[in-house]
Amino acid sequence: MEHKIDDQKKIKIMQKTVVVVILATICDLLWGSAFPFIKLGYKVFQIPSEDTATQILFAGIRFVLAGIMVILFMSIAKKKFLRPERVKTVYRIGILSCFQTILQYILFYIGLAHTNGVKGSIIEASNVFIAIFVASLIFRQEKLTANKLLGSLIGFAGVVIINISGLTLDVNLGDCCIFFSTFAYAMSSVLLKRYSKEEDACMLSGYQFLFGGAVMVLMGIVMGGRLTTISASGILLLLYLAFISAMAYSIWATLLTYNPISKVAVMGFLNPVFGVILSAIILKEGNIVNFKSLIALTLVCIGICVVYRKRKNVQQ
Repeated sequence: MEHKIDDQKKIKIMQKTVVVVILATICDLLWGSAFPFIKLGYKVFQIPSEDTATQILFAGIRFVLAGIMVILFMSIAKKKFLRPERVKTVYRIGILSCFQTILQYILFYIGLAHTNGVKGSIIEASNVFIAIFVASLIFRQEKLTANKLLGSLIGFAGVVIINISGLTLDVNLGDCCIFFSTFAYAMSSVLLKRYSKEEDACMLSGYQFLFGGAVMVLMGIVMGGRLTTISASGILLLLYLAFISAMAYSIWATLLTYNPISKVAVMGFLNPVFGVILSAIILKEGNIVNFKSLIALTLVCIGICVVYRKRKNVQQ
């Protein structure tokens, strides 16, 4: 009986808007910091921008480490080793890993090698729309409302504004790859919400990273990827990137477990905004305080507020 009461309290806490906003913002800050630290990682490990194979190998090692971190930390927290106990669970981990880690990141890295970062950031931000549409129209997990559409459009406008410099309207193979990587991410969000009704969300997160990362490591090696420059600073960078994935995705997965996908997904618009701001701070790329950044951040915040605004007699 006490466990049921504790579970109900946890659900109520995790469904509070202020809790969702704070935890999702922490995730976005962590993911946003990944952009400049990945670039720093490429410099430290001396990975050329055109060496997609080594980039995939680098990402694979990061995700293997992230998986180990999640499994070890949650095993300690729960005082028992976290592992899949059913064949059905292993199958779900495999499916989730294919979308969340393998397809999403391989397509993303291939796409980024054939397009520019500006277009990549804008296309990547479309994952919010796709996640909401997939959850609402395909899996029927929630209703598609005017607030969700309007808020998403406003938030997307903010992402476009902060990345507007140098944008071209031509579409190439790289753009298509990045778009399909966002579709893979959206599918992983919907599947994670479905699976977490019966499975531990953190367990799914840890093992999907471990499996997906291992596949990416093998693929990177087969494609000819090699890490030839190893240093203490490089290992620290890799561990931090692994920590980002482990911490942020575990929190995000927990939020998706207890909330509608739209309520969590729309917070993702802060991710590229933080990426630009943190890149300006860490890599000295551009000016952090400018009119464009302020307008973009304002639009993203307005979009989030519109999605969160409750409408009478409408199931959010």
